[in-house]
Amino acid sequence: MSEPRHDGPPPPDQRLYFLLQRAAHQLRTGVDRRCLAAAGVTTAQLGALFAVHDEPGITQQGLARVLGLRESAVTGLVARLTRAGLVARRPHPREHRAVVLELTEDGTAALAAARPEIERFNARLRELLGETGFERTAAALHRLAYWEP
Repeated sequence: MSEPRHDGPPPPDQRLYFLLQRAAHQLRTGVDRRCLAAAGVTTAQLGALFAVHDEPGITQQGLARVLGLRESAVTGLVARLTRAGLVARRPHPREHRAVVLELTEDGTAALAAARPEIERFNARLRELLGETGFERTAAALHRLAYWEP
């Protein structure tokens, strides 16, 4: 008895969690490579720089909340950004144990250098998915990012 014939491509994989992990890895490594070449920062560092830029006066605790990371992970991330001269820590005006994060000139320059690469990447995703697919994917990922399983 022979195997049944399948015409056409195999059906798409339905293991959503696996596909999300694989896609995230593929996207992160590709964009990391591009951002490192263009601006000298990784996507994780870029996310932190955007958050500091978008929320003036943000604390490390606030940054952890925005990025969805543990405070211990953000402590290391901020230390690396500070050593690289991209972020400065300033005393918080009201909380003596907290610090406020600010972009330095180099941090602002890194954001400016990375922006065209991010825009090119998003344009490629729009080509791949189509405008409707891009918008639907963004909406679905937003829902997943804030979902409590």
